[in-house]
Amino acid sequence: MEHDKPKLRCSVGITAYNEEANIRRLLDALLAQHLRDVDITEIIVVASACTDNTVPIVESYVAAEPRIKLFVQPRREGKTSAINVFLANAHEVICVLESGDTLPDEDAVEHLVRMFADPTVGMTGAHKIPVNTPDHLVGLFTHLRLRLEHQLCLEIPRLGEMIAFRKVFERIPPDVAMDEAFVEALVVQRGMQVRYAPDAVVYNTGPDTIRDFVKQRRRNHAGHLYLKSKYGYAVSSIQNTRVAKVALKEIWGAVRLVWTLVLLAVLESWARLLGWYDFAIKKDRHVVWDMAWSQKTDVEAERAQAEQTDDTRPTAIARKI
Repeated sequence: MEHDKPKLRCSVGITAYNEEANIRRLLDALLAQHLRDVDITEIIVVASACTDNTVPIVESYVAAEPRIKLFVQPRREGKTSAINVFLANAHEVICVLESGDTLPDEDAVEHLVRMFADPTVGMTGAHKIPVNTPDHLVGLFTHLRLRLEHQLCLEIPRLGEMIAFRKVFERIPPDVAMDEAFVEALVVQRGMQVRYAPDAVVYNTGPDTIRDFVKQRRRNHAGHLYLKSKYGYAVSSIQNTRVAKVALKEIWGAVRLVWTLVLLAVLESWARLLGWYDFAIKKDRHVVWDMAWSQKTDVEAERAQAEQTDDTRPTAIARKI
């Protein structure tokens, strides 16, 4: 009798600072994950000097769910310190790390962890999607930046917000601010692969003001420069040539879209002028249609071909976004 393949066991770590608005939804989402080849054996929450109701909320979950564990840091010592608490207490070799202000999709952990069935994989990262509305400038910046980052990750991973990794190290040096990038560097140095999991979706809220946007990007860039200077590792987003290549593809797509809209407006105006001429001058009501014969095709076949070749159509654009 053939035995079932053993599941990939993982520990999930959450770093939290004053996350009472989201921590309940985050824990519920993790407990409700759709798992097939993966098993979450423990969920470790590290709460750092929280002054809101984060700790009492997590304590209520600890009482009801034995897989959830809580560690409280009396002082804020930085995210790296909280991660080290998680690493010291995680029992599984495969660890999933998530920020307390994010929310995973129902299959996120499965898609992240199942890649570790390949023993050469050392780290995986989720596809970040912002929940900010793009109808104001900073929200649009966030959507555009993460869309560019997604395209970059498809070529060379640049992981953050929600990651999974093999615990091939005991701790992260306290002077490192960019923890995901440092884990990536350690994994690469050990000869293992870093993979992007685009189907592992994690939702987060980006900055809503220009000041916060600049503050976040400034902090991240300084951390990446420090990592490159001290440890000799450059993340993909700091490699300007790669970033420029991805940005140019997006710019070209935008130019094509604008040109298409302009041409559409010209043709629509011309067609309306001809329609007015038919109605007002020729008195032609078009009761018997002058057929547009190019429309008489196999609609399904044309739709399939259009999806493969035309990236200016609204549905294609929506898929990209």
